[in-house]
Amino acid sequence: QVQLVESGGGVVQAGDSLRLSCATSGRSFTNYHMGWFRQAPGKERDFIAAITWNGVSRYYADSVKGRFTISRDNTKNTVYLQMNSLKLEDTATYYCAAKSGLFLNYHHLKNYDDWGQGTQVTVAS
Repeated sequence: QVQLVESGGGVVQAGDSLRLSCATSGRSFTNYHMGWFRQAPGKERDFIAAITWNGVSRYYADSVKGRFTISRDNTKNTVYLQMNSLKLEDTATYYCAAKSGLFLNYHHLKNYDDWGQGTQVTVAS
């Protein structure tokens, strides 16, 4: 099991940038592929981005492709989500998640083993 703590959320204006961090502890970080999801009020939790344990492969939802970048620093046991050109519809609680073993259905939340508590991102007009 790995513990995850997200940070970096806040209130920003449309068009601004924000970087979220997810610090992990517990088992070795390189045992885990990592993902970011978000959930708006009254909606399901949706896949945003994922990255393999070594950072070689990255995956994005169409809604954020070209605007968001997922990265990881295995020396700091941390995964990041750089969010640029933020839109009103990006407003949500953002969660990071960890998955050990095979990483086939990276877009499906049930595929992940451990979750953080979330960090709120609000984009204002």
